[in-house]
Amino acid sequence: MSAAAIRNFSIFLVVLVLIDLYAYKGVNTALANHSLVLRRIVRYLYWIISLGILAVMVWTVISMGNSQERRDHSYVFSLVALFLLFFLPKLVIVTFHGLDDILHLGRWIWGKLLPGAPEVSGETMGRANFLSQLGLIASAVPFAAVLYGVTKGRRKFNVARVRIDSPGLPEAFNGLRIVQISDLHLGSYGDDLSIARNGVDLINAESPDLLLFTGDMVNDYADEAERFIPVFAEAQARMGKYSILGNHDYSDYVKWDDASAKRANLEKLTGFHRDMGFKLLLDEHILLERDGSRIGLLGVQNWGRRFQQYGDLDKAIYGTDQLPFRILMSHDPTHWEEKVLGTGIDLTLSGHTHGAQFGVRLNGVVYSPAQWVYKHWAGLYAEGTQKLYVNRGFGFIGFPGRVGMPPEITVFELHRA
Repeated sequence: MSAAAIRNFSIFLVVLVLIDLYAYKGVNTALANHSLVLRRIVRYLYWIISLGILAVMVWTVISMGNSQERRDHSYVFSLVALFLLFFLPKLVIVTFHGLDDILHLGRWIWGKLLPGAPEVSGETMGRANFLSQLGLIASAVPFAAVLYGVTKGRRKFNVARVRIDSPGLPEAFNGLRIVQISDLHLGSYGDDLSIARNGVDLINAESPDLLLFTGDMVNDYADEAERFIPVFAEAQARMGKYSILGNHDYSDYVKWDDASAKRANLEKLTGFHRDMGFKLLLDEHILLERDGSRIGLLGVQNWGRRFQQYGDLDKAIYGTDQLPFRILMSHDPTHWEEKVLGTGIDLTLSGHTHGAQFGVRLNGVVYSPAQWVYKHWAGLYAEGTQKLYVNRGFGFIGFPGRVGMPPEITVFELHRA
């Protein structure tokens, strides 16, 4: 590790220890009226867990800090989950206990500044500790949310059904069923094939005409996908399976010894697409034929406002102007607003955002941190006759779970309006 990295990690640890100390003070305050035995048990458990997590973090950074190939994503992501499981509740406790301390400080200042003001009684001070007690109770919410996300949330697929109406759709394609999946991130699963198998079973249950995969098969390395080849090879679609690349598929986020090794990695990954039964579209289009009618399916390489801009839309679109209906696969939804609008492409399918893997439903509306970053982050959007659908993703990355934002398999049914 570089000197700067060591310094930054040391500062990070100091901040964590300070949060731990203050959060423990809040826990101790909340349990002030409970038995000494209970407080001792809580103290031992609190510090065993906190120091244990810190020790694992330090060991991980030391053992992996000099490695250029961090391929064990499942281990690192599991550590992230463990950290968030206990860190987020501490932030809640710190917030409520901070308000509690501010209230106590305000009472103390009030008593000092106003001559003759009555002293705050111990009973009143005890009632003020209600905020710390409330914080301890409220901390169970993020704990339960993270626990659900990594155990159940990432496994419970949402099969989203979307009807697309278009006056330009040929009658022969009326009722065409398309299944879209996106953002597999197969390196996040470790040796667990069960989620992928469940997803493929759900795909096949829909009996799609087309299966379209809109990028990010892996996190960084082609090897991550190899064990999943037999699973996704079982996915069936009557008119074929087609795919594109996402920003992670190029392996731009890791250091390679030389450019040839990086190219070999991408070539290996494109071979895995073929082994799974997908036709990989690289800035190109194909014609889909049915009963003498044709529509276009276009696929571009990744193009994003803040990410790699490898895609060549002009190349993919060339020769398709006379087609009555065109579907574009483009991984990053910012491509739609920056380049696709105005081209007349009828339906664009994207992914990339994952819906931030977190959402909260209030009054029937889902809110997510993704909407702070992306104008189009999940679901169906329209500008004039052009439509965009942003899939919420099949897998996960970073945090190995999903909370209020389940993995998605999208089923489109096209209709001539």
